Amino acid sequence: MNNLIKNWEESDSIQSSCSILERGGIIAYPTDTIYGLGCDATNEQAIKKINLIKRRQTPISVMVPSKINIKNWFNVKEKHKKKILKKILCSDTFIIPIKDNIVSKLILGNDNSLGIRKPKHEFCNKLSASYPNPITTTSVNRTGEPSLKDPKLIYNIFKGEIDLIIEDGILDNRGSKIYKFNKNKFICLRS
Repeated sequence: MNNLIKNWEESDSIQSSCSILERGGIIAYPTDTIYGLGCDATNEQAIKKINLIKRRQTPISVMVPSKINIKNWFNVKEKHKKKILKKILCSDTFIIPIKDNIVSKLILGNDNSLGIRKPKHEFCNKLSASYPNPITTTSVNRTGEPSLKDPKLIYNIFKGEIDLIIEDGILDNRGSKIYKFNKNKFICLRS
C-alpha cells in the first residue's frame, strides 16, 4: 500500500513498531476489538501527541504482555492482587490503583489509577512482550467521534499525525468493556 501502512503479519512489523515507539512516535495497531493508538506510556512528549490527536487530556489505558509483569504495579492489598490478575487475562479494560513511576502521570486517573488491558491479538502480545515499557491503548478517533475501523480511513485522516499504521483489515467490533476496581470490587463503567 505505502510505507506508512504495514500488515501485522509482515516480518518487520514488530521491529518497526518498537523503533517508532523508542523515538517517541505514535502507531495505530489492531487489537481484538478495534484499532488502538499506541505510544510509550513513559514518554510524556509522545503522550502529549496522542492527546493532540484525540483532542482531549484524559487518562489513557495501557496494554500488558502478561500478568507476571504487572503484579507489582498494583497499589492494592495483597489479598486482592490474585483476583485482579485473574480478571486482567480477559480482554476487557480494568482500572486499578497503581504505584508511582510505572507510567507517566499524564495518563493516570485522579486517584492514581491506570486502565490495564491484555488484548487477545497476536500482534499486541508480540509487541508488548518485545517492548520494555508499557504501551498505550486508546481508540483511533477524535474525541466524540466513532472509532475508526478501516486502516485506509485511518491513513486518510491521521497521515500527518501517526508514524505507522499496522493493519489487519477492517475491524468491525466494539471497544472493550471497562471495569474499575473500587472498594475491593469491580464496578462496570462501560459494557
